[in-house]
Amino acid sequence: MRPRTLAGRSLAGRSFTGRSLAVLAGALALAGAVSGCGIRTTAVPVNAGAAPSRVPCEVSEGNLTTQAQPAGTVIRIQLVCGSELVPVERTVAVPAGKAPGDRVQVARALLEELLEQPSATERDAGFTTYVRGPLTVSEARAGDPPGTLRLSRQPEDLPTAALAQIVCTLTEGAATDGAVVLGGPGAYGARGYRCDDDTRRSPESAVPTTGPLPSAS
Repeated sequence: MRPRTLAGRSLAGRSFTGRSLAVLAGALALAGAVSGCGIRTTAVPVNAGAAPSRVPCEVSEGNLTTQAQPAGTVIRIQLVCGSELVPVERTVAVPAGKAPGDRVQVARALLEELLEQPSATERDAGFTTYVRGPLTVSEARAGDPPGTLRLSRQPEDLPTAALAQIVCTLTEGAATDGAVVLGGPGAYGARGYRCDDDTRRSPESAVPTTGPLPSAS
């Protein structure tokens, strides 16, 4: 009969003290009990991969995405980072003949920035956008509530996170009273949308709406 081995070494011809034999016997008994229970033994330590890293969700002022040259205007848009909405500043140009306070033009500039994929710096910081084109914004129609902005797609048909980005961005940059009135290309009436703390913390949840809106007189 061949001698038993441990870790590739023969046990024959080696002397053990009573304490060593007891330790060895206990180890073999434990291994047998584990195997008998159907539990697979595993080597230690277990390589579970790298620990998840935390993204900063912050872009320094020196790394602002600049799409304008002279007469640039700093605007703020809402991007998604860490499953929340986080404001990011961008610098854009004011088109010739358009005043910076032109509400529809501001809304267009904000929407265009939401449609842009984050820059390399923003991606490294953990930012992304769920707003996808083609998507445009235009002024209100006859009979719309005051301040209405019309999107080229029905707001309810947009992904929830994308709508949250649009609502919170427009609420801050092109609306008043903490709400924005949006309509789509069809005959459906416009609806008011609010951006609250819950929307910012959980953009995948339903975006809250306001009550009935008065039509333009």
